[in-house]
Amino acid sequence: MAIPESAVLFFYVAVWYVCNTYYNIYNKKALNQIHAHWTVAFTQLVVGVVWCMIIYGLQIRKFPKLKASDWLSLAPIGLFAAASHGGSVLALGAGSVSFAQIVKACEPVFAALVALAIPPVEIKPALAYMMLLVIVAGVGLACVKEGKGVEINMFAFGWASFANLAAALKGKLGKDVTHTLKADKSKNMDAANVYAVMNILSAAWTLIVVLFTEAPTIQGTWDHTIKDAAAACKKDPKGPKCYTANDLIINVVASGVFFYLYNEFAFAFTAKVGPVTSSVLNTLKRVIIIVATAIVFGEAMERNAMIGSGVAIAGTMFYSLAEMHGKNKAKKA
Repeated sequence: MAIPESAVLFFYVAVWYVCNTYYNIYNKKALNQIHAHWTVAFTQLVVGVVWCMIIYGLQIRKFPKLKASDWLSLAPIGLFAAASHGGSVLALGAGSVSFAQIVKACEPVFAALVALAIPPVEIKPALAYMMLLVIVAGVGLACVKEGKGVEINMFAFGWASFANLAAALKGKLGKDVTHTLKADKSKNMDAANVYAVMNILSAAWTLIVVLFTEAPTIQGTWDHTIKDAAAACKKDPKGPKCYTANDLIINVVASGVFFYLYNEFAFAFTAKVGPVTSSVLNTLKRVIIIVATAIVFGEAMERNAMIGSGVAIAGTMFYSLAEMHGKNKAKKA
């Protein structure tokens, strides 16, 4: 008996949402524990590479058959994927999960600007551009603290915006390349393998960043982190700053596992329904993440932050719907 398509899609979304939420939780725990955020980002990608190799080794999935020229054509896209992931991790390390998610809701703004700046130029429907203003207004409102005025964590804002720009460039420049490779069935480049290859390339690019930034001091950073944690345990065994080396390793590895799984199922869902529907559900996912992490980490959200995040997320969703309406209208014309 064949499984209904709706049931398969529901399963994809459920796993995507659950894994994404747990990724943010374990990621934030790891980032709170050790100040080597590029190394954490790299390790998460390495966990994904190991996961891929196990799957390929057990022949659960066919290995992608790519030529050297294919890898070279994908390398720039892998660079943007690495920048997007690294920026997101550093944003989460610098500020709250909720703030990072609110700024990440601005991704359509960057995508629209990139679509106008890089040929072939893509013009969005007027309503979509109006929704971009709604998104910006929502993020702006979320940054206004009651009785304090505008208060922005510039480090978190900057890295989240960097991640948004990288994601927009990846989407714009990688669309044709990945579509071409997926169309050639001999290369075994289905949605899962496209993400696997992106993960491998991202790990390679992130390793270069780590080698030039945190690698020379990582042993000292690790020793200092564990020493401080041990001292914190003596003062307050149940406090948030009390943890062991094993706790830190588990948080990093778990975040890597959940990062890979949520992206793989998100890619699989997008391949089934298309990017616009996926974008809408990606927007709704942010609400779940903000609520869940606020509970886990005790992140208090002021009224402006809640209203602003709601406006920005709603604007993102309606932007996607307006874009889909514009594309459907263009097809009928």
